[in-house]
Amino acid sequence: MNSNRVNGKVDEVVGSIKRKAGQLGGNTPLQVRGMAQQVKGKAESTLGKVQDRVRGANQQTKVRQDTRP
Repeated sequence: MNSNRVNGKVDEVVGSIKRKAGQLGGNTPLQVRGMAQQVKGKAESTLGKVQDRVRGANQQTKVRQDTRP
């Protein structure tokens, strides 16, 4: 798991808290900032997943090349 996935998850959680706090308190700007942070977090987490998969595919390719006669 890379740092993008971790940071993305943190942004998702913090954004969710801000969004809910904005809803409960009637604070629309806080609610909107929370939603934006959640979206940013989801995007960053997705980027991290893609990076992990590419890294894994590269490692598998390297292993296959190393085992060829």
